[in-house]
Amino acid sequence: MEDAKEKIEIKTVKRSTLSNQVVERIVHLLTSGQLKPGDRLPPEMELIEMLDVSRPVLREALSSLETLEVITRKTRGGTYFNSKIGSKPFSVMLALAVDNLPAVIEARMALELGLVTMAAEKITDGQLAKLKETIDLIAGAVDNNYGEVDKEFHRIIAVSADNPIVEGMIDSLIAAHDRMNSHIKYRERDVTVQFHTDIYHALARHDPYEAFSHMYKHLSYVRHKILSQRQAEELKER
Repeated sequence: MEDAKEKIEIKTVKRSTLSNQVVERIVHLLTSGQLKPGDRLPPEMELIEMLDVSRPVLREALSSLETLEVITRKTRGGTYFNSKIGSKPFSVMLALAVDNLPAVIEARMALELGLVTMAAEKITDGQLAKLKETIDLIAGAVDNNYGEVDKEFHRIIAVSADNPIVEGMIDSLIAAHDRMNSHIKYRERDVTVQFHTDIYHALARHDPYEAFSHMYKHLSYVRHKILSQRQAEELKER
């Protein structure tokens, strides 16, 4: 794939939140058509000069893009935009909103509330059994360290929606889940079990309205918890 670096133009970064601005500038290479999915980005030193930022700032931005599966970094092979990025617009939007936590949370809610209603119509007995297993594992988590199991619960629901068009959204949902998960300072096992159990029973009854209602209550609770914690931290820093 041709590097095309001689044709690339990127505006330098001048304001705060440098990492987020670098993410925006790199994603702009796609949205402006200067580079296409599958193309290789300029080498690290060239990007540093073009963006006028430090190496740590650039690497932080690239790590965010890699987590969201917008890019892939190959050892000694350079950094590439993922070839399927065109089918994952939500990943790009999450990358652009990397520092906008409320927007990330709302994006997850929009995705998951739609998926859970479809899941209520289509979920299989096998998938319901797997959901029940995750609830049991969380209930038995003595150290409250059940983040990965919690994520699996939500992944199963998304997959059970069984729609090939929205498959690309599932990766974005998981990325948003991870982003939110990183901000949770303490877990409430019994609360999580109750929310998940309510959602499970609604899905088992194949009731999309009830599934939507319980999922909204769950995600709304988590949203309030995370944003309240963040607000308290910001007040301490002042």
